[in-house]
Amino acid sequence: MPNAIYRAFGINLDLALEAREIVRGETGREIPGVRVDQENYEHAQVTIVNIMEPSAEVIMGKPVGIYITIESPVIRENNPTAHQEISEILARQLTPFTSLPEYANILLVGLGNWRATPDALGPKVIELSLVTRHLFNYAPQALKRGMRSVSALAPGVLGITGIETAEIIKGVVERIRPELIVTIDSLAARSVTRIGTTIQIANTGIKPGSGIGNQRTGINQETMGVPVVAIGVPTVVHAAVIAQDTINRFLEQLNTDRDLHQSYGQLNPEFSHQVITEILEPFGGELTVTPKEIDTLINSTAKILASGLSLALHPDLTPEDYTFYLH
Repeated sequence: MPNAIYRAFGINLDLALEAREIVRGETGREIPGVRVDQENYEHAQVTIVNIMEPSAEVIMGKPVGIYITIESPVIRENNPTAHQEISEILARQLTPFTSLPEYANILLVGLGNWRATPDALGPKVIELSLVTRHLFNYAPQALKRGMRSVSALAPGVLGITGIETAEIIKGVVERIRPELIVTIDSLAARSVTRIGTTIQIANTGIKPGSGIGNQRTGINQETMGVPVVAIGVPTVVHAAVIAQDTINRFLEQLNTDRDLHQSYGQLNPEFSHQVITEILEPFGGELTVTPKEIDTLINSTAKILASGLSLALHPDLTPEDYTFYLH
């Protein structure tokens, strides 16, 4: 039943943690070729899913690689102290991927559509990030020890530019030759509880828009020629998933009422899919849902990501230094 709804509506799972949960729910055991580790903090839980075998890649629907998920409901709260802790956790988890020479050249790419709030996380992070490549080129005397050359790009989306995002990034990469690309993007989740509370880091790159059915050219080491680390935060859930979860919860409740359970407890999954399809038909089956406070969530999450990135890429800088260079 769980996988059926995703196949029926062509929904991909952006979060490796959710893909693992779905598969484990069906098999009841750990996936061969997958190793999972966990770390616990005061305001967050970190789960590291390491897909090590091609066979596990097929089962999970995710490329071989490392997927780090930071889960923290406090991200939704107005709690600057906790948000700073999340930024520090993010920086700590990024460190193995950003262990580059001091003067390495890094390119940040904010994916998404700045005109659509749920998809504006990437461009917003770029707006708040500490970029330094121009200082290396034109004002080296303003640099402090431990700073790296960081440039940033928010290439927009195909519908605005008429150019594949990967083509834009590839052109910049060929010009500035970075040692690492870090992408930031909005993701789609299967659970509404993960909207604005979950951060995923992956060393496998990303396919922009894959979670909502838009198959764009991948941004990864194969297409770009350099390592790509992808950071994402869920901002939407497919309406079909919410509808199916509602039906499932309804059927679970029927177990407490014998008469109703006999009438509805054996509801055919194909029937529920048909009903959901009919409801979503005006939107071509492609309707996603986001909370009304998404503006606030995007702003607060962007600050956490930008701060964590700066801590990881410029580890010797103090918060005061960060503020000084940012402005």
